[in-house]
Amino acid sequence: MADFIYWLDGLVWSIGLVIFALGAGLFFSIKTRFLQVRYFKEMLRLLFEKKNTDTGITPFQSFSIALSGRVGIGNIAGVATAISLGGPGAVFWMWIMAILGGASAFVESTLAQIYKVKIGEEYRGGTPFFIDKGLGIKWFGVLVAIVVTFSYGVLVPGIQSNTIASGFQNSLGIDPRLTGVVLIGLLAIIIFGGVKRIAQAAQLMVPFMSIGYLLVTLIILLANIKEIPDMFALIISSAFGVNEMFGGIVGAAITWGVKRAVFSNVAGVGEGTYSSAAAEVSHPAKQGLVQAFSVYIDTLLVCTCTALMILVTGMYSVTPEDQEPIVNTMEGIEPGPAYTQAAVESVIPGFGSTFVSIAIFFFAFTTLFAYYFIAETTLIYLDRSSKMKWLKTLFNIVFLITVYVGCVQSASLLWALGDTGFGLMGWLNLFTILLLSKPALKVFKDYERQKKEGKDPVFDPREVGIVGADFWEENLVKVNTGNKTGTVNSKDKSININS
Repeated sequence: MADFIYWLDGLVWSIGLVIFALGAGLFFSIKTRFLQVRYFKEMLRLLFEKKNTDTGITPFQSFSIALSGRVGIGNIAGVATAISLGGPGAVFWMWIMAILGGASAFVESTLAQIYKVKIGEEYRGGTPFFIDKGLGIKWFGVLVAIVVTFSYGVLVPGIQSNTIASGFQNSLGIDPRLTGVVLIGLLAIIIFGGVKRIAQAAQLMVPFMSIGYLLVTLIILLANIKEIPDMFALIISSAFGVNEMFGGIVGAAITWGVKRAVFSNVAGVGEGTYSSAAAEVSHPAKQGLVQAFSVYIDTLLVCTCTALMILVTGMYSVTPEDQEPIVNTMEGIEPGPAYTQAAVESVIPGFGSTFVSIAIFFFAFTTLFAYYFIAETTLIYLDRSSKMKWLKTLFNIVFLITVYVGCVQSASLLWALGDTGFGLMGWLNLFTILLLSKPALKVFKDYERQKKEGKDPVFDPREVGIVGADFWEENLVKVNTGNKTGTVNSKDKSININS
């Protein structure tokens, strides 16, 4: 079974997906004239835009949920793995993937807002929803919903809980079984509280954990300040094959840099679409810009912090697949949190192991309830009539069991499962957002037009020529009729008020 999983991981994560992810990001960047750079200031403004609502969540809460999914153990263990298998040059390609991925994140999150729905007192949406409403291909939406539910419910969570358990076992000697029991207890309290409780927990934990990690990074860099210029030179030279030591593994640097960037920031995979749809904004492009910014925080900030700590202290080994070690400083130590722990310990003895374990807990724990929220949303899509309420209860049990099992299983197998899940979702979601690029780009142009006119953009799907944006059309009816009932003509989009 393990051999099959490793084979499937290799098949899904062929060079084709690396090219696909980079190519899609470049395509969207060119089509939007690199909005992820031009609209950086606007991203920050929108992040803290106030909007009181009893139905949706705020842009910042949505940002926090998405970031809790993006900022996970990929930012610590994933970066170490990328360096170990691709050399220092992999860090540069992580940066490139983050910059290009910002455009992909914008497109997918904007689509999630365009085609979101209101279910009860919550907004829901994501890849299956915009496949259904945007492409009109119901069976494909169902297929993607099944893949996403299985990935976030079974394939992906284990690596997060495994890293939490391993970190506490290495630093504090805590039995992984005990960690598993405590972990599922804490998760149950949050996930059974619904999207509001998930959002509240995320907006408290995410800023706290990111700021703490950044402060420790600054201490490590200041202690090794003379080494910083050489470290950046090493990253750049290795990325382009001009470094004598790492010149022969440029392909591995690109592959592992892109692979670990996608695992970490999940731009283009569709993960950010679900929290994006839950936010209440006046225009879909607003949430698209907020989510593009979250990719920067994940990779250009948090992942870079890990990479700089590891490289500037020299606490890493580089052993490309099927090759002899090029650097063997961490001989016998599996690439992962141990690299970061050793880096911190080299500057602050007695602090590194415990600090990294706590950081891992916050990073991975918040990622787990982001995973749950996503899988819950796809279950709602699959059971819109709520005839199978037992399905959610069954999923809750399976999810918590998966988290516990992850605490006591082999890390290498769990990484292969996680990579397979993200790879499958990446293929499906990238294909979808490329097919739906036209409506997303139309909405972006509409946002730019209204901004140039000095307006606070408000989305009217009739003006943009978007079909299937049912929520926005219904909301437009309420606004234009003073909350009287009305209908939207499907042909000319005119509003008819019922007498």
